[in-house]
Amino acid sequence: MNSAARTPMTVHGWLRYMLFRKLLPADVETLLEVGAGTGSVGARLAPQLTYVGLEPDPQSYEIAAPAVGVDGTVLRIAVEDFEHPTAFDAVCAFEVLEHMEDDRAALIEWKRHCRAGGCVFVSVPAGKKLRPTDLRQGHYRRYTRAGLAELMRSVGLEDVTVNAYGSPLGYVLLAISDAMARVRPHADRMSDRTAASARWMRPSGRRADYTYRVARVLAVLQEPFRRTDIGTGLVARGRVPDGFR
Repeated sequence: MNSAARTPMTVHGWLRYMLFRKLLPADVETLLEVGAGTGSVGARLAPQLTYVGLEPDPQSYEIAAPAVGVDGTVLRIAVEDFEHPTAFDAVCAFEVLEHMEDDRAALIEWKRHCRAGGCVFVSVPAGKKLRPTDLRQGHYRRYTRAGLAELMRSVGLEDVTVNAYGSPLGYVLLAISDAMARVRPHADRMSDRTAASARWMRPSGRRADYTYRVARVLAVLQEPFRRTDIGTGLVARGRVPDGFR
């Protein structure tokens, strides 16, 4: 079994990954992922480019490191403590920004690891109000397309594009997640909820085989809604200005 097969994705995970791949420039050779989670993205990117993932949670790190394997590098370290001799072509943080109490400061920190002309990618939950799922996972907020674009521009990113995903079935899946979040206990501290969020609703067994097939169909259905606020999640890309550093 290859590393990608050992790292299943939820339907939402597949949808944002497919959208991210559409937005990823072809000339990207080096990539830093902030919050590698269980390694589902890293296992798929590492064989294709120079990949470094940062995952401070010990339980998620223990899953991510062998999943990415020798093709890439996963470090058990927070981005604030990470230093690298060269900047990356792309810096990504999937479902991380909503966990940051100061999301603007977080974006500034991530941006400093990206080279001039490179791209910063983020994915976040879409919407205006917090839901039970958000409380269970340690989210401070959700985002609208306009709000996320404004935030990215405020830290100096250019050519910002924000795409929605998750419509229509994503709303049903989110309702199921909300129902489970209401009955399952969660940690008291936001930091503990954040640490466990990468493992929330992670599919296993036969369910993991079906999520990709379902996502492929949904990826076609959601295409007309990419530039709207109709969807359960957002994927955004911003370019670091030339001359940055």
